[in-house]
Amino acid sequence: MTSTPASPPNLLRVTDATAVGPAIRARRREQSLRIDDAASLSGVSVDLLSRLENGKGAVRLDKLLAVLDSLGLALMLGPKDHPGMQAASRPAVARPQKS
Repeated sequence: MTSTPASPPNLLRVTDATAVGPAIRARRREQSLRIDDAASLSGVSVDLLSRLENGKGAVRLDKLLAVLDSLGLALMLGPKDHPGMQAASRPAVARPQKS
């Protein structure tokens, strides 16, 4: 009996601050959490979580980490050329339409 390898986890390579918000919002919605409930669980204000989800304004790293942790997400750092980093999905790039 052969086993098939598990599919790789959904990883996101963050190249700018605006990529983090949609991932956080999607995870919150997957867990059926209202924004006020998620903010309370994270120990942050609704305003901060809203700004984070919408990519508006600066958010302190400790607050970002608290939100990620409360939603079961993690922030990882590593060399770009590491195989694990290569497996991370890259944001979609708009490609020109062929005519």
